[in-house]
Amino acid sequence: MRSSSRVSLREPSYFVLAALLDGRLHGYAVVKRVEELSAGQVKLAAGSLYSVLDRLLGEGYVIADGEEIVNGRARRYYRLTETGQQLLAQEADRLAQAARVVHERLPQATTNRPTWRTSPA
Repeated sequence: MRSSSRVSLREPSYFVLAALLDGRLHGYAVVKRVEELSAGQVKLAAGSLYSVLDRLLGEGYVIADGEEIVNGRARRYYRLTETGQQLLAQEADRLAQAARVVHERLPQATTNRPTWRTSPA
């Protein structure tokens, strides 16, 4: 398992971890939730999803959490670990800080800021 002082996550990994904040999900549900959370910006094919999940499993950020047979096919469930949740929170803080750096420096007339506000770090 890697240290939680990791510099950054790739976008697919970030959104897979974010999807698992909702609780244990099977692969297809992860794909759908990632697409929803990213507003359609991240679309994972099965091969990409399982590559991301294998990496996150190996690093201890996600664990396999059960399996069932549905329509003759195995459906494996995944769950976020405490370490994965900590990593995701650190990455969200890092991204929020990076966004603040830019938003605070943009001229007011040219900003197209989102309506949400970040809480102080």
